[in-house]
Amino acid sequence: FKEIMRILSITAQKPNSTGSGVYLTELVKEYALLGHEQAVVAGVYREDEVELPDGVDFYPVYFCEEGLPYPIVGMSDEMPYISTKYCEMSPEMVEQFRSSFMSVIERAVEELQPELILCHHLYLLTALVREHFPERKVYGFCHNTDLRQMQKTDLERAFIRAQIGRLDHIFVPQRAQEEGVLALYPVRKEKITRVGMGYNDQIFHLADGSCNKEGVTSLVFAGKIAEKKGVMSLLRALALLENEKELDMDRIRLLLAGSTGNEEEYQMIEGLAEKCPCKVKFLGRLSQPELAKVYQSSDIFVLPSFFEGIPLTVIEALACGNRVVMTDLPGIKEWIASVSSDADIRYVALPRMQNADEPLEEDLPEFEQRLADALKASILQKETHLADVSRISWEAIGRQVIQ
Repeated sequence: FKEIMRILSITAQKPNSTGSGVYLTELVKEYALLGHEQAVVAGVYREDEVELPDGVDFYPVYFCEEGLPYPIVGMSDEMPYISTKYCEMSPEMVEQFRSSFMSVIERAVEELQPELILCHHLYLLTALVREHFPERKVYGFCHNTDLRQMQKTDLERAFIRAQIGRLDHIFVPQRAQEEGVLALYPVRKEKITRVGMGYNDQIFHLADGSCNKEGVTSLVFAGKIAEKKGVMSLLRALALLENEKELDMDRIRLLLAGSTGNEEEYQMIEGLAEKCPCKVKFLGRLSQPELAKVYQSSDIFVLPSFFEGIPLTVIEALACGNRVVMTDLPGIKEWIASVSSDADIRYVALPRMQNADEPLEEDLPEFEQRLADALKASILQKETHLADVSRISWEAIGRQVIQ
């Protein structure tokens, strides 16, 4: 493939938050290392600090300002910052979104003259870009949350569906998303490539020295502190372990890393945490290096989520030497087994779901018992079988996209 390319990356939301933002930023870093000329367009607030490699031009689209007078529109219903839901958008809001983004993207395209445009999320902004630049090569990245929006929200559905079908190529994390894309958009299978996900091995790795854990088993969750991430079920599952004779709940602690977009939910979660038989500590939102230190000093990473886009946190925690307890999310077990057959993971069967990410209330008690059983088994295991995740890298994904 051509040695040096001009690449424009585009996302409708912040490039430094959520799994898809990390995905975009890490690919931009890889392309910077390879010497490609780049620019990024993203939706942000005026006060945001965006960290991109030197030499990468940034074209911000500012929300909560005159031309775009509402919060950033989030692909998830609960974002780690103030946001608007796509289902709440009126025709006037859609027009403000289109006008604001396309004026900035037109300027970026005019100045960079990109040979390749990489759009993150197979949704509204990607559809607008495809329509607006029919002669440009436009690739789209599926992050799973876009599939959920197409299932749940009627917003511009026919337009989005038609334009996504016209993309030059689509990249998906693994099989489950490929099947979702084929079911929702008029796309031929040969236009889709599974590229998996990567992690930053310079940040997430085994601790350089031994960590003094003082005989305490540390469980850690990282993500939005929200009901749909399974945090309430996690706390109720730990409460089920209170009378287990084999466990000393005073020697177990739960660390919750992340922020919340829903204050009412957060207060309910705080109430459950106060009643939890083990110590619960809220760490707030952490930088990646801070999060890596938490993983390195912990034993078990827990992801009880009912829906995930790209669970990068699982790979990052495995790289730091954690064993994992997580919900059996579609396609994840198969993908992890293909890249790290020795990963120390216990999968918990999901409850029945409605609207893609909402568990049926009557299924929660049995789900939480299954989660409690998996947590108990992992705690009693004591030692972790270290996983080899060296085959997973952003470099490999970046090269595959260019090729």
